[in-house]
Amino acid sequence: MSESPQPTGNPARQNVTFPSSGGTAHGYLALPPTGRGPGVIVIQEWWGLTDHIADVTERLAAEGFVALAPDLYGGNVAHDAREALRLMQDLPVQRGVELLSGAVDHLLARPEVTSDTVGAVGFCMGGGFVLYLAAVEPRVGAAVPFYGVIQGDLPDFSHLRAEVLGHYGERDESIPPESLGELRRTIKEQSGVDADLRTYPAGHAFFNDGRPEAHDPKASAEAWRTTVEFLRRRLT
Repeated sequence: MSESPQPTGNPARQNVTFPSSGGTAHGYLALPPTGRGPGVIVIQEWWGLTDHIADVTERLAAEGFVALAPDLYGGNVAHDAREALRLMQDLPVQRGVELLSGAVDHLLARPEVTSDTVGAVGFCMGGGFVLYLAAVEPRVGAAVPFYGVIQGDLPDFSHLRAEVLGHYGERDESIPPESLGELRRTIKEQSGVDADLRTYPAGHAFFNDGRPEAHDPKASAEAWRTTVEFLRRRLT
């Protein structure tokens, strides 16, 4: 995995700091060409805030969003699966949600953000955090988990206000497709939200074009198109 993204010299793309959970958090911010737009939080995979996550952040900015990727590992990036697992296990879910709530605070307070709520887009570990965050944070209006890994029990969705669009691989051994039925039913029963959980003929991490062995261009293109449309529809 690559190192954390470095400043580019472009003011539309910058590393930022913000208060969060009683301390100072870091993140990577990308602004749209117009300089203003709805806010979207981008939540990292278990590898950390890698170049891939920075690229997703920039792609969302190019689509008109003010996108912020919080660094949940404080600058650490895993270089193999064992290290990634350790870093993920060292981040309690509650702590991660607190850091992400601080990122929501920061994003909505920025003058460039035009929306009253934010979107949350996350991958793998970050996809799970999308659901954990949306379950407790009413200022998340659109939740998009990509192959979201739930760590432990499902969240309590009784306070969920966000619409949910999920993307999952049919051949993802870490998230059996049959488990999506339970997730969909739980969300509906507890919140009344009809979660749109879609599957693709692909495996885990199919959107990560930095991993050729996992990347599926066709599934990625369809998931991206529907994600952008969903965020535009939900965030005003």
